[in-house]
Amino acid sequence: MPYVAVSALSHPGLVRERNEDSLVVGPWTLCATVTENPQSLVFPSGTPLVVAVADGLGGHPGGDVASALVVRRIASVGPALGEEGAVRAALNACNRAVYEAAGGDEDSELTAMGTTIAGVVVRSDSLLVFNVGDSRVYAASRDGLRQVSVDDSPPLAPGRRTTSLVTQCLGGSPGYRAVDPHVSALPLTPGDRYLVCTDGLTDPVTTDVLDEAMREHDDLRAAFELWKAAIAAGGPDNITLAVVRVADDGPADESPASPGS
Repeated sequence: MPYVAVSALSHPGLVRERNEDSLVVGPWTLCATVTENPQSLVFPSGTPLVVAVADGLGGHPGGDVASALVVRRIASVGPALGEEGAVRAALNACNRAVYEAAGGDEDSELTAMGTTIAGVVVRSDSLLVFNVGDSRVYAASRDGLRQVSVDDSPPLAPGRRTTSLVTQCLGGSPGYRAVDPHVSALPLTPGDRYLVCTDGLTDPVTTDVLDEAMREHDDLRAAFELWKAAIAAGGPDNITLAVVRVADDGPADESPASPGS
């Protein structure tokens, strides 16, 4: 029986006091947690399966609140996200929900809270890739790692590899701002693998290192090695990632995942 396997991990890193990242895999969510070992989940193919990370804006109060709100909302509508229009509508609804939760009081500690989001919706024969902000999705193949999400960030200054600024996110300002989510469809075949991650992985770790980990290791080990690389690079930010694999035949020693929180 065809299935989708997901190996996921979320960790605060070595510098941040708390984890403001959140993760959704189907009906299962991780919010503001600490996991040093990847969790493996297996789902039968057929029903659209959403896998996404949300990165609460660093330095903004309520980043963890915003990211948790968004992934829980995505989890609740996940099976309905089978079309590009449905994904766009869900992300716009999440944006409105973050602003509503922040309230209009400028003295509220949640004012201007926001989050990025990036993920995939695995369908029976194709994949939807989506993002708002600078969390990323990569396709992993024999030809190497290829970014398939679109960074919402200003041009880099000469000599800089990353930037902490984003040009759009969900929430993130005192007054309401609409978003224009990036959503695209890709063909899907058994054996395809994808990496979904926050910038706590991609800022300190080069693409070459990411590519090597994905090439040399199976899903669980790759997730662990990617986290370890970010920690070895100083762990300057929260690290959340998911390795997604599409396969032909069901595994002998794993069963479909059940909801969690």
